Amino acid sequence: MTGLATALTWALGGLCVALVALQLVSIGIALWRLHRRESRPVPALAPAVSIVRPVCGIEPYVAETLASGFVLDWPAYELLFCVQREDDPIVPEVRALIAAHPGVAARLLVGDERVNGNPKLNNCIKGWEAARHDWVVLADSNVLMPPDYLQHMMGAWRATSGLVCSTPLGTRPQGFWAEVECAFLNTFQARWQYVAEAVGLGFAQGKSMLWRRDILDTRGGIRALAAEIAEDAAATKIIRAAGLHVHLVDSPFEQPIGPRRLRDVWGRQIRWARLRRVTFPVFFAPEILSGALVPLVAGCAAAAATGASVAATAATVLVLFYGAEAILARAKGWHVSWAWVAALPVRDLIIPAMWVGAWTGAQVVWRGTRMSVEEKPAA
Repeated sequence: MTGLATALTWALGGLCVALVALQLVSIGIALWRLHRRESRPVPALAPAVSIVRPVCGIEPYVAETLASGFVLDWPAYELLFCVQREDDPIVPEVRALIAAHPGVAARLLVGDERVNGNPKLNNCIKGWEAARHDWVVLADSNVLMPPDYLQHMMGAWRATSGLVCSTPLGTRPQGFWAEVECAFLNTFQARWQYVAEAVGLGFAQGKSMLWRRDILDTRGGIRALAAEIAEDAAATKIIRAAGLHVHLVDSPFEQPIGPRRLRDVWGRQIRWARLRRVTFPVFFAPEILSGALVPLVAGCAAAAATGASVAATAATVLVLFYGAEAILARAKGWHVSWAWVAALPVRDLIIPAMWVGAWTGAQVVWRGTRMSVEEKPAA
């Protein structure tokens, strides 16, 4: 080989080794940082908490996820359900749950105040302003809350915390594309969220966010989250500017997936990718290197150039990559199935297409609302 060819071969081999090593290190950090779900007692001093849950339409398992908020093992809390329109099909479900649990302080708030293109943030404003307590949780309607939900959220708060969050843990997939969704949510996105937090770069995750009210209110209140098209991106920047940190619970809360189609998975992933590209472009750019595709291609090309076994190289890369993810999932009691194993390489084929699509497009559909992720933030 010429000197240039030799250098290229070494570069490809080095890239493969580096990316495989990064995968294994990230799995190791996640294994250390994450814990299996364990029941936690109520602390002696348990402050009252307001839980704001935006709702919109009927989702899989929504009756169960919303009902889970009524049986929390916490002495004083209120539930504030926020919906944009009285004729939303979820309204009768929420009213029935409130009527069935008269011992829980719960209200349904109807209305919409548009502060930016984010329909969830617009829906939550009335809930934040109606909240009676100093601690406020913003929680999506598809989060399944265990009885000790607030113990885990409050228990993750530290002296340096400005916000505590939980990533979604995909469970109960129905069909292959739902398995792909779990492959994205669990050993990929959740893992990297915990790795970022471990190195001091915690990012907010909008699924479950615990605020100490004064931290946000002294910085513009909930409307300040309109500074970015994604409220969790705005929250991350507000907390970092305050010299505080975003921390994560030790074990993420479930999001039952149910059935999914390819277009459902693609729609969610391209929306999140475009939001990340707009709000944190420096951190989004390296995502093209995540997944097994780049190290697999680089390793096989280097093997072919040197006369080594391409098949053995490919097998080694795939076993190390996906074997490590399976170990993480099994160790933490997360969803694992043969269909999920088959979904992992499909996920990694989607990642580069998603990455390109994030840079070349701006339109997304969010809760039925078509919008541009490049919409100018609120003044």
